[in-house]
Amino acid sequence: MILELDCGNSFLKWRTIADGCVFPSADGIAVNIPDLVADLGRRELTGSINRCRLASVRGDLETADIINALALALNVRVDKACLASRSGNVVNGYHDQQRLGVDRWLAIIGAYEICKGACLVIDLGTAITVDLVAQNGAHLGGYIVPGTALLRGQLLAHARRVQYDAAESSLALSDLSPGRSTAEAVERGCLIMVRSYITSQVEFAKDYLGDDFTTFVTGGDMALAKDLAIAKCVPDLVFRGLAQACP
Repeated sequence: MILELDCGNSFLKWRTIADGCVFPSADGIAVNIPDLVADLGRRELTGSINRCRLASVRGDLETADIINALALALNVRVDKACLASRSGNVVNGYHDQQRLGVDRWLAIIGAYEICKGACLVIDLGTAITVDLVAQNGAHLGGYIVPGTALLRGQLLAHARRVQYDAAESSLALSDLSPGRSTAEAVERGCLIMVRSYITSQVEFAKDYLGDDFTTFVTGGDMALAKDLAIAKCVPDLVFRGLAQACP
């Protein structure tokens, strides 16, 4: 059994998968490695894991600590996905190829593996990243903007009269009509911004990819786009790319 980890800015997303399989046998989200190991133990998975592969956008020291803690706790080899100039037909398009985020790189690889052609890859996470990939696998570059939580957080932090609590936030997205409270106005406004951004990126991509390409959406806020007909929601793009980068 392989343990796969996506060490993002906020959480450790994980899943276990049998060798040669596409679909996971278990998955979850952890705050840190002790939390992850405890969860694996509760599910009686610890003894069946014989290998681990991970992707991390965290700093080198923190990533090394994660790798060492995993190797010690599970007594397994831990493979870390690294950036490369190419993976199969997918070619890294950054001028400084080591500056492309590894999560973006793996999502690109995963998307291209699925469609084998031109694609637009949108990751709705802490940041929203957009990447364009040509028919031949060439990465054409992309865009980075604040995600929903950052948009909301900046408003709450810098606009003194824009304040509301979590309970109001959870009720604010029942529909997208003009907000009649601060919570509704902010939450609905941020959602409309994100959805409009996705739609505009799809239209913009046609200038570079033509009309025949697949739009993939992934990331923690993927559900915000689940009903957009123009997008194919795939929650495990990074994991799919990880399997290609660390077979």
